[in-house]
Amino acid sequence: MAALMLVMSSIWWGILLVTRALGLALYLAVPVSAAHGLLMSMGFMPLFFAGFLFTAGPKWLRLREVTARSLLPGLMFMLAGWVIVLIGFHTYALVSCAGVTLVAAGWTVLSVKFSMMVRRSDVPDRIHARLVAFACGIGAIALWTAAVSLAISSELMLRTATQMGLWGFVATTFAVVSHRMIPFFGASAVPFLDAWRPMWLLWVMVTVLWLEAVFSAAELWYRPFSAAMRWGQVAVELPASLLLLWLAIRWGLVQSLKIRLIAMLHGGFTWLGISFALSALSHTLMALTDGAHTLGLAPLHAMTMGYLGATMFAMTTRVSSGHGGRPVAADDVAWTLYWILQSAVLLRVIAAIWPAASTPFTLLAIAAWTAATLGWALRYGRWFGRPRLDGRPG
Repeated sequence: MAALMLVMSSIWWGILLVTRALGLALYLAVPVSAAHGLLMSMGFMPLFFAGFLFTAGPKWLRLREVTARSLLPGLMFMLAGWVIVLIGFHTYALVSCAGVTLVAAGWTVLSVKFSMMVRRSDVPDRIHARLVAFACGIGAIALWTAAVSLAISSELMLRTATQMGLWGFVATTFAVVSHRMIPFFGASAVPFLDAWRPMWLLWVMVTVLWLEAVFSAAELWYRPFSAAMRWGQVAVELPASLLLLWLAIRWGLVQSLKIRLIAMLHGGFTWLGISFALSALSHTLMALTDGAHTLGLAPLHAMTMGYLGATMFAMTTRVSSGHGGRPVAADDVAWTLYWILQSAVLLRVIAAIWPAASTPFTLLAIAAWTAATLGWALRYGRWFGRPRLDGRPG
């Protein structure tokens, strides 16, 4: 379902960009940028989360495995809901409202299920699981808020809900999982690396992301931002970028380059530090020029397509291989698709920084993104639902 939503979202956005470049106007009942933000931030990521949390989650919490059948009602609500949302985008906003309501209901059911698992567990170290459960709750609130905003036709509330879901839910979940898994994977693959992940680092990462959620919402509700408020953003983002880029090196970025799958994870995480560096630079320019100069959406796409997209690509490739009974490695196909996706990130960042060439670079970016996601879904999607190759249960 997650792979299907990923491909469907990519193709939908590609069609809109191409028709816009050709001067053709497709009817949209919801503002196009708000619709894009909602679908791309919360359309497919929660479905991937469900697959991960209900396989890795029981192992973290030392609970018995969760059956796929028990997840089906919530997942079906979400998939059906997003199909209705897409129909509503091009017909009536209230149709999209009905679809998001289904999605919110489905995700709420799954979030409650995971939260109950966390409560039942007697494992002493449940900080990562608790933070993920909290983030899932934020995601449910964001989806319900999005449904209300579509019902009352409030673009401002819809954008606010999207920012809440992006930073407080999706990015937070990625940060928590990155803190727990990246150093572990690195130390497992490269013997002389240690699984260094102090808890203060986790709290710093999460706090910075939540501050970004506050900044993003404030920018929507209180315009224009004063120079002092811009410098406040820089004061958070510049140290965060330095910390995250140093952390990528500390976790073995250079040493991992010889192992493709680990390099893919590190490559995704590096984009998080780059995105904060771009944000700091953009807000510095805005503070110095009273908003006349900015890097536009470059920082946001470095975070969403770069960190979230590349990390998702690497993590799902690893999980799909391992649970399919196949070698846990990135072969030539996976490695090629990964670099196509990385090229999409770079092209989209260039498009944001170079407004005069925005259209061709954006079209190239969505073409590369769609090729990578479609290629991944076709390659790995054929493995899902089939018996493991190694004959083990699952």
